[in-house]
Amino acid sequence: MSTSQAYNESNSNMASDPPITRNQFFKELKPRCVSINDLTVRAPDKKASARDLIRITDDLSALLDRQVSQDASLLDEKLADYVFFPLSNILRNQQEYPIRLVEVTIKCFRTLVDHGWKSKLPKELAQQLLLLLTFIIDGVPGQENRAGVPEETELEALKTLTSVVAASASSSAGPAALVEENMIPSLGHTVTVVLDRIVEGRTPVIQFEALRVLEALVVGIRDQTALATFLPGTVSSLSRLLTPPTALKNQRKVLVKGIDILKDVLVRVVGDIKVRGILNQPTDQETGESEKSEDGKVLSRAWLKATTAKVKLALASVLRLRNHASADVQDALEKLCIGLLDECHQSLSDAASILVETAIILADDDRERSMYETSLADLARIYPELGDTIKETVYNWVTSLPRLVQSSEETVKQQAMRNLIKGQHYIADLEIDSSILDDSLAASLRDAATALVVGSKSGTILSEVSSRALEMSSMDIVKKGEPTSFTPVLIGRETERSTRQALVELVAKSGSPAQRFRLANDMLNYVRESEGITQVTSYWLAFELIKSILSQPSELDSFLDFSSAGDVSDGSESALEEIYSLSLSILDSQAEVEDVDWRMQALALEVTSFAASRMQEAFRPELIDVLYPIATFLGSHVPQLREHAVISLNSIAMSCGYQSVTDLIIDNVDYMVNSVSLRLNTFDISPASTQVLRMMIKLTGPRLIPYLDDVVASIFAALDNYHGYTLFVESLFGVLTEIVNQGTKSTNLLALESSKPIVDHKKSAPKMVTTSDLCQVLDDRKGRQNRHEEESEFRQIETNPQRPFKASDALDNVENEDTDEQDVTSTEVEKPPPPKTQTFQLLSRITDLTQHYLTSPTPTLRKSLLNLLATVCPALAPDEDAFLPLVNAIWPVLIERLHDPEAFVVVAACEALCALCASAGDFLSTRFKTEWWDRGLGKWCQKIKNEAIKTREREKGRRAAVATPAFMGTASNAEERRDIIVPTRAADGELTSISSDKASRNVSNGGGSGLGRFAQAAQVWQAVQNLLVAIVSYVQIDDDVFDQVLLLLAEALESRDRKSEPRAALEAIDADAVWLFMYERGMLAVDSSTRPFMPGVRFVEV
Repeated sequence: MSTSQAYNESNSNMASDPPITRNQFFKELKPRCVSINDLTVRAPDKKASARDLIRITDDLSALLDRQVSQDASLLDEKLADYVFFPLSNILRNQQEYPIRLVEVTIKCFRTLVDHGWKSKLPKELAQQLLLLLTFIIDGVPGQENRAGVPEETELEALKTLTSVVAASASSSAGPAALVEENMIPSLGHTVTVVLDRIVEGRTPVIQFEALRVLEALVVGIRDQTALATFLPGTVSSLSRLLTPPTALKNQRKVLVKGIDILKDVLVRVVGDIKVRGILNQPTDQETGESEKSEDGKVLSRAWLKATTAKVKLALASVLRLRNHASADVQDALEKLCIGLLDECHQSLSDAASILVETAIILADDDRERSMYETSLADLARIYPELGDTIKETVYNWVTSLPRLVQSSEETVKQQAMRNLIKGQHYIADLEIDSSILDDSLAASLRDAATALVVGSKSGTILSEVSSRALEMSSMDIVKKGEPTSFTPVLIGRETERSTRQALVELVAKSGSPAQRFRLANDMLNYVRESEGITQVTSYWLAFELIKSILSQPSELDSFLDFSSAGDVSDGSESALEEIYSLSLSILDSQAEVEDVDWRMQALALEVTSFAASRMQEAFRPELIDVLYPIATFLGSHVPQLREHAVISLNSIAMSCGYQSVTDLIIDNVDYMVNSVSLRLNTFDISPASTQVLRMMIKLTGPRLIPYLDDVVASIFAALDNYHGYTLFVESLFGVLTEIVNQGTKSTNLLALESSKPIVDHKKSAPKMVTTSDLCQVLDDRKGRQNRHEEESEFRQIETNPQRPFKASDALDNVENEDTDEQDVTSTEVEKPPPPKTQTFQLLSRITDLTQHYLTSPTPTLRKSLLNLLATVCPALAPDEDAFLPLVNAIWPVLIERLHDPEAFVVVAACEALCALCASAGDFLSTRFKTEWWDRGLGKWCQKIKNEAIKTREREKGRRAAVATPAFMGTASNAEERRDIIVPTRAADGELTSISSDKASRNVSNGGGSGLGRFAQAAQVWQAVQNLLVAIVSYVQIDDDVFDQVLLLLAEALESRDRKSEPRAALEAIDADAVWLFMYERGMLAVDSSTRPFMPGVRFVEV
């Protein structure tokens, strides 16, 4: 039977049931091995037989893999020797075969080593395979290599090399065979090739497999001298692999494996157990003297000193990888540090500082640790010198913190703070007490916070402050259960949020509560002695320290330290009282000291809110001292301080059990109002008092108005004393305006006993009288006559005298009737009017006061007063007995404001007069008549109209001049002009287009660019039109005045809408006159077919 026939028969057997016995497995191996042997030994042309060899070898590899997956025990060392023999012929002539065949052969070798020979691998074969695989990976030294080895072949060779080294290490004679004298050069070449693949591997998979080879070599080489010989190259290559920035390009699993191998090789070479003989040598021994080890190798103190120095440099480079983002890499580095500190404690004592530093940085309290896992704290308790190293490391971090926080990178700042937090944790855990460290920590925190504040751009924060602090439209701005939080005063930029959180966390974890209490006292003492930015930062740090003590008490410290447990608790409360007293003095002094840093005031507000949250309703007595100063900041010119004041009021209201800020102020309104009145009475001329009062009124709404009688009296007194100070007067009237705005919203403005109906002065058109109405009138008249006749007859019957009539009887009847009438009259006169409410009286007094300041030289004040009148008149109008005298008092100065030089004041005067017309009605009839004829009100209205027309004509002329080049042309291109499309933008912002003719009409009608209706003259004329409409609508006027108003409002009548306000108001007075006026001017289209028809009558054409 030929070789091919035997192989094909074997293939047919493979398709049957899988082998279950060793003999059956051998029967399947035999034909394949025989075929491979025949093709490699007897084939004359090796290249021609390569294809068959690849096919058979692949099949052999598949067979081995299948058997291993089913039952690996069948493949023993004898079968491995049997299969190895034909395969060795391929490797012996590998230069003559394709690299694919070599790769498959190497794969078969790996299966034979892992599952065949295992620990029984002959040492000679292991040496040969070690050398052969190294040559396959890197070529034979001194010979010209053929084309580069594919990545797959190189990877397979490395895997097989790992298996060979691991099998040799597991055998009894293998470790010694690896370091035999004749094998040292080959082993050295193998290590070099592997280290090159670790550093310069073409793929991460190759790098990882090369690391596995190195790991196997480190485990397999038991000779200390041989390991020491390879240590420099190994450490150098691993440091190149693990040193940033090169390490950042490598995969995570490669880095983790490299760190583990570095730890393993250092422990095996320079571990304390391995070098204890060297460490125990007398120190006075000459450096040139050496000690021979068991193997005759030289391992001296000089070698150890030189080695540890180089290892320290390598570790310094590798430990820079602690900033890697991967948690796996960080865990591996931490285990490296802990392992070296534990097992190389003496030999690598020079590197203890960097190892301790890295171990602290990489410590993760959140990670679950095994109870058998050693930590840095455990080592510090075993080796006291490590505790000193930890203290020294933390001290260095503390002193370098102010310098690191000045970095431009936020990550550097945050990392420095997180490192210090972990260091403080170890200091507290190991109970390391150092006054120098505490003092340096206080100074470092203060300097670091100052540097961060100086580096922060506070101006940017102020420009981005939300305006919600000024939005007080909702009175119930405190919702139960929702906490209020302050915006950061220091280090408040969005990009600095993480840095600020890290600093706050560092402050909160700076030692035990007792240590933080001492730090807080030091900070408070520094606040009193310093100024500027350092004072602000010290104040903030003291507050954060006290908050951390009170919010996170250390029960463990209190349990262990009985003597100081009570002191710490009492000390924290006393520290809170001390900082609260300091904050209260800052709040009180804000009016006297103008150069106080606003951040100090904002922090004082935060401290006050925190104290209120601690005391809850017990804080209410403190409101006497703090409520008014806090409310004062509502008028601050610093937006962030205003926002702080609002949040502080919200927080205090919630803490003290109030539903809203409104309830807070109303419940404490007595001394709030007294504080404002006291400052006004003592001539405290500052905008704070008026701003507080105005914002307080806006917060509380109409409920506060009845309590402000004394304040209004004080304001009147201040106006009398300082009427020449326009800005101060304007601020006072701002308060009065707010009182009016809120008072008009009151539901109890009028007396409850007042039964007078509200009069509507608006004129309405007379009702058309119909025939049925006339009939009804006649019927009513007839009915009254009938009832009168019946009553007369009844009285005549009832009054029939029973005795003769006397003259005295008539006199008595007359006297009785007079007496009854007098009684009725006297009763009606003696009935007192209902009392006015306090709010009504305040609004009346404020309204009466405006007449004295409507002539103020400040235009804005005049406009403000006119707006006040427009607001208050509808509210006071229902009580005519009190309102009409006020109208009579303010009329002269109010009507004069129509001639004000400022246009916006004239507009405001027209609006105020409109409100007055609607409120007073016919009471102004004679006044307007006098003004119209005697003082030229009609001529003034005509003048305003003419100015508006002139302004409009000038605007049209300018627009027409601009539009002419674009739309005008000769008659010859008229048709072309009609086709021009002009782009324009609609009201909703969408781009559209119109024709040139339509654009021309728009320009001629006043469209296009320009002020248009926003021009000053147009706005004044619009206000005058509104005034004329109000006069016609609410005030009775003469026919002559009506005719002139009709002329003035002619343009307004051109509107086709019959319900337009001017036309409706005029038609309500005299619809016929309006129709005739419009008809004469062609404003109405009359259809001739609608002429009436009557026999014998001819109607004239119209």
